[in-house]
Amino acid sequence: MNWDETGPDTGELTDERFHDRLVDGGADGEDTAVEAALRPKDLGEFIGQEKVREQLDLVLKAALARGATADHVLLSGAPGLGKTTLSMIIAAEMNAPIRITSGPAIQHAGDLAAILSSLQEGEVLFLDEIHRMSRPAEEMLYMAMEDFRVDVIVGKGPGATAIPLELPPFTLVGATTRAGLLPPPLRDRFGFTAHMEFYAPTELERVVHRSAGLLDVAIDTDGAAEIAGRSRGTPRIANRLLRRVRDYAQVKAEGRIDREIAAAALRVYEVDERGLDRLDRGVLEALLKLFGGGPVGLSTLAVAVGEERETVEEVAEPFLVREGLLARTPRGRVATPAAWAHLGLVPPQHGAKGQQGLFGA
Repeated sequence: MNWDETGPDTGELTDERFHDRLVDGGADGEDTAVEAALRPKDLGEFIGQEKVREQLDLVLKAALARGATADHVLLSGAPGLGKTTLSMIIAAEMNAPIRITSGPAIQHAGDLAAILSSLQEGEVLFLDEIHRMSRPAEEMLYMAMEDFRVDVIVGKGPGATAIPLELPPFTLVGATTRAGLLPPPLRDRFGFTAHMEFYAPTELERVVHRSAGLLDVAIDTDGAAEIAGRSRGTPRIANRLLRRVRDYAQVKAEGRIDREIAAAALRVYEVDERGLDRLDRGVLEALLKLFGGGPVGLSTLAVAVGEERETVEEVAEPFLVREGLLARTPRGRVATPAAWAHLGLVPPQHGAKGQQGLFGA
């Protein structure tokens, strides 16, 4: 997937530098290489997402019992929660090959037609970031999903002809981080839709222990808990933090990870006990120390932090809001009491009126 440019009609922030953050859910080249070795191979090995696993298991077993291809599957959720892994598990459970591509790679209907026409019967087609596919390709996909047929247009203008092309039955697995951007006609053609939730710390501890075993890293229960608690509910971040803590432990602690070593390593990488990094804390510190907790406009806050407006809004704010440290209001951004407590600061006795009205301070 090319994250170096913004999608033509989504306004998504895809600048490469945002994925340099240790706590970013997106995958970089190193993550992709390591994840191949750490991915679970079947639903039994997959940790977390209990409801999704149970429902998907029924869908796949029923399809196998009928001797049919599985229904098309739509997986939505934040980056790093396991959508790609589940697509590979679907192919493995169905004993079928898998073809992997992404929405940004399909800019013309002909690109999609070339992929579809080369599929084998029963093959799984994984389409990542499906909401970023071009509109002409999207409209071709409707017919392919429903009737296993596409019309290939030959020629232009009045002389153009549509040549019907029959397709073998296949299973489309679509993944998206922004399900709301999918048009209803496309969304309705998926037989099974699942939303991936953020992981609980106990689930992430199991992820860390499993990955540590595969990477041959010695880690105790407290060390795994320390890493899990700073992983923002995301397995990809947990695995990335584990690799960085492993590096620290190999240099400073003979390779063994406990709570103290994990905490010391993550202090070096500026990831605090709630998973906030330098950018997150910079936004909170500016909001609290310069603007008394708000309300303050997004552009003003971005200038104070020294970042672009889009960086603050789409990279830092979602996690801060989810953690209950920051609130978006019509008057601007406002810090919550939890933000003051997290940074060890005392709220002003006579704070901004907007903050008083929201939190009764």
